[in-house]
Amino acid sequence: MSPEELTNKIADLIFEKKGRDVKLLNLNGITTIADYFIVCSADSDTQIKAISDHIDKTLKDLGIKVWHREGYTGLNWVLLDYVDVVVHIFKPETREFYNLEKLWGDAEITDIVDPLLEKGKKK
Repeated sequence: MSPEELTNKIADLIFEKKGRDVKLLNLNGITTIADYFIVCSADSDTQIKAISDHIDKTLKDLGIKVWHREGYTGLNWVLLDYVDVVVHIFKPETREFYNLEKLWGDAEITDIVDPLLEKGKKK
């Protein structure tokens, strides 16, 4: 699976667990850390865990294993590192504090909209 396909799959998995404010940061040419960051918000510890577990299990079932995982003890910010794509799942106040979108301001940032919300607007 290409990094671009992986970002699309992860975004879908985030929306399946009601993650919100999903942004894709394209880091190509800016850093060698990863090609993409996917950043999203969740409103509770339970939701952060549900999103991260859902991503981890679904991708593992597809043969894609997480290389590194952090934040499971505090559940304010969970990081899932898939080498080319790094997922950041934040509580809103933690996301605001670290402000990855501003920190990586040179990156092209794309808002990813839940496809179900888009369908509802077109009706």
